Amino acid sequence: MADPVLSSRPILDRFRLEDRVALVTGGGQGIGRAYAHALGEAGAAVAVVDLSLPHAESVAAELTAKGIRAIAVHADVTRPDQVEAMVNAIISKWGSLTIAVNNAGISQWVNAEDMAEADWDRIMSVNLKSVFLCAQAEAKAMLPAGYGKIINTASMSASIANTPQNQAAYNASKAGVLHLTRSLAAEWANRGVRVNSISPGYTRTKLVDDLLATPIGQEMLPKWLALTPMKRMAEVTDLQGAVVYLAAEASDYMTGSDIIIDGGYCCW
Repeated sequence: MADPVLSSRPILDRFRLEDRVALVTGGGQGIGRAYAHALGEAGAAVAVVDLSLPHAESVAAELTAKGIRAIAVHADVTRPDQVEAMVNAIISKWGSLTIAVNNAGISQWVNAEDMAEADWDRIMSVNLKSVFLCAQAEAKAMLPAGYGKIINTASMSASIANTPQNQAAYNASKAGVLHLTRSLAAEWANRGVRVNSISPGYTRTKLVDDLLATPIGQEMLPKWLALTPMKRMAEVTDLQGAVVYLAAEASDYMTGSDIIIDGGYCCW
């Protein structure tokens, strides 16, 4: 029997994504934008998917300027017809879909007793239903090929109840993403499609920076940092290594797992 250490391709080669095709939902800003850059820099062609086409086009232009093959795709990922059209557009452009990052999501801080049913439904639709719809459509492209990587953005909020803000619906939706990830991973494991998730902690994005400029944000930040052993928020670049790893050959034996990147928050 061959020695796998000696016969395997060099480790850095197993992180490269040449000849891979990726999509990133919510790719027009924040964490999704960082994921799109990371996957493209590792060699993948990247479809930047967003509800805002101008945002998607802006990120696709950034990638193209780096010499990365990229397109912008408009899609409302809560609508099955648009999700199907998203996948079809990518396959029509590049002939396959190898990597799918289901990252689109929203949040809301509201006391549970005051939350409107419509707001609950909206968070569940964007954060959980959309992940299922996307994974379903992506798997239909990947399963016949016998290979694919689906990566869902969960949250440390899937594992803890945040404080001091009240966000029961968001926490529940992300816990749903976590268990959906495990369930799909188990269902598709012997058919070549790996399904994993990334759970960021508090991460600095433009939306978060805008929040932190408000009185409530200035009140929240020191409380968040006090509960974070590393005493800082994540930068979006802190998440890029995980998405490349989960997209690459290097993680081919990994499925149904969650990578928490939270500065140690969940240790306590």
